[in-house]
Amino acid sequence: MDNIRESLLKQSAATRKDRFGRYISLAALLLIVVVVLSIFWFVASKGLATFFANKVNLWDFLTGTKWAPGQKDANGHPFVGATPMIVGSFLVTLISALIATPFAIGTAVFMTEISPKRGAKILGPVTELLVGIPSVVYGFIGLSVIVPVMRHLFGGSGFGILAGAMVLFVMILPTVTSMTVDTLKSVPRHYRESSLALGATRWQMIYKVILRAATPGILTAVVFGMARAFGEALAVQMVVGNAALMPQNLTSPAATLTSVLTQGIGNTVMGSLENNALWSLALILLLMSLVFNSVIRAIAKKGAM
Repeated sequence: MDNIRESLLKQSAATRKDRFGRYISLAALLLIVVVVLSIFWFVASKGLATFFANKVNLWDFLTGTKWAPGQKDANGHPFVGATPMIVGSFLVTLISALIATPFAIGTAVFMTEISPKRGAKILGPVTELLVGIPSVVYGFIGLSVIVPVMRHLFGGSGFGILAGAMVLFVMILPTVTSMTVDTLKSVPRHYRESSLALGATRWQMIYKVILRAATPGILTAVVFGMARAFGEALAVQMVVGNAALMPQNLTSPAATLTSVLTQGIGNTVMGSLENNALWSLALILLLMSLVFNSVIRAIAKKGAM
C-alpha cells in the first residue's frame, strides 16, 4: 500500500521536464529584462551627464540650432544645439513614410485582392529580396544614383533630406508591404462576400470595406516602418550631407541624429563634453523608439477593441 502511495505522489519524468522548461523560460525572461534595463541605464547615465556633469541647459540643448560641442559662446556655454539633427531625423522619416505608404498599400492590395497567385509568386520574392539587402548597399546606390539625380533636377550638391528620404523609402517599403499584406489577409472573408452580395464592385469592396477594416493594422505597419527609418544610420549618412545645420530646404545638406552619432562617436574622448553630448543624442533616439513602440501598441489595442 505504501509503495502504491509513494508511486502516486512521486513526480513523473514529464512533470520534471515541464518544471525544468518553465524555469528555463523564466530565466530567459529575467535575462532579457536585465539586459534591456541595463541598456536603458547605461545610455541614460551617459546621456544625462551632459546636463548634470557638464551643466548644459536642457532647453538650450533641445532648441539650440548650432552644433559645435568643442566651441563656446561669449558666456562660456558650449554650442550643443540638437534641433538641426532632430528636425532632420523627423523630416527624413516622415517623407519616406509618406512616399512608401501608397506604394506599400497598392502592392499589398494587388497581392491579396487583385492577383493573389501571381502577386504572391512575383512580388513576394521581390519583397523578401529587398529585406535582405544590406543597408550599405542602399547607401552606395543612393550615392551613385539618387544623389546625381537630385543634383541634376534641383541643383546644388544633391545631398540632402530628400535624397535620404528616397533611400529610406526603398528600405522601409518591404517592411510596410509585408505587414500590410498580413493585415489584409486577416480581414474575415465574409466581409468581402457580404459587400459583393450587396452589389458593391470589387474596387468599392476594397476601398470601403477591406481597407477600412484593416486601417489599424496598416497604421501599425506605417509606424513600424517609421521606427525603422528613424533609427537607420549608415545609408542615410552616405546621402544626407552630414551638415549639422538647420535644413533650409529638402535638397540642402543636413544631418540626422544617427548620422552625427556614427560620424562623431569614434572621434571623442569618453567622459568629455563632446562624448556626453553624443550620448544625449543616443538617449533621444532611445526615447523615440519607446514612443514608436507605444504608438504601435496603442494602435493595435484600439484595433483589437
